[in-house]
Amino acid sequence: MPSAARLRPVPAGTHPPYLYPDYRSTPERAPAHPLIPLAQSEAELGVAQFPDSILRANDADLTRQSSGEPLGQRIVVAGRVIDEDGKPVRRSLIEVWQCNASGRYAHARDQHDAPLDPNFHGYGKLLTDDQGNYRFVSIRPGAYPWRNHPNAWRPAHIHFSLFGNAYAQRLITQMYFPGDPLLALDPIYHSAPAGARERLVSAFDLAFTLEGIALGYRFDIVLRGREATPMGV
Repeated sequence: MPSAARLRPVPAGTHPPYLYPDYRSTPERAPAHPLIPLAQSEAELGVAQFPDSILRANDADLTRQSSGEPLGQRIVVAGRVIDEDGKPVRRSLIEVWQCNASGRYAHARDQHDAPLDPNFHGYGKLLTDDQGNYRFVSIRPGAYPWRNHPNAWRPAHIHFSLFGNAYAQRLITQMYFPGDPLLALDPIYHSAPAGARERLVSAFDLAFTLEGIALGYRFDIVLRGREATPMGV
């Protein structure tokens, strides 16, 4: 199996710390001792290859995965996945998950007092093309309360999981929407360093908008380097 380049150190000031007291679950899971680096195996460094057979019809259109129409405002989210040199990350597997327009996940553990949408499951996946482009159609997620602090609400967001050129290069992050007033109050968003957290906010892009159907948002993702998209948020 061909090997990818050895993974490079992550620049400081890019990703959130393991311990961020305002995000109240981090004290329970943050390491209490310095991390011990482990040698990277060939399995971790082997170039990841994902075949088209892992995709199902409408995996990239979360509004067409049921027999009925989901409730809420349709959106298109698109962009590129690139490395620190601006080169495309080809055939990268992207998985997305989110709550519905009412702010509730289709998951048994979500007991938020908001309606479920039987026509919206909130999960999709796709592969980037040879230029690193991706595009999916969904519903704009709603805000929802959580128990981090009194009267705490999560801003609208979409979770992303990405695989880069190697199996060890997995990025999990969140995409937010421009102009959301809850961003100023959200400790998860603010756990990413200033100057980097802004990369988590998408930009409205008329080029991606479907006239009369859906608004378009651009969210470019950089997997490593000084301009890397923060992970672990």
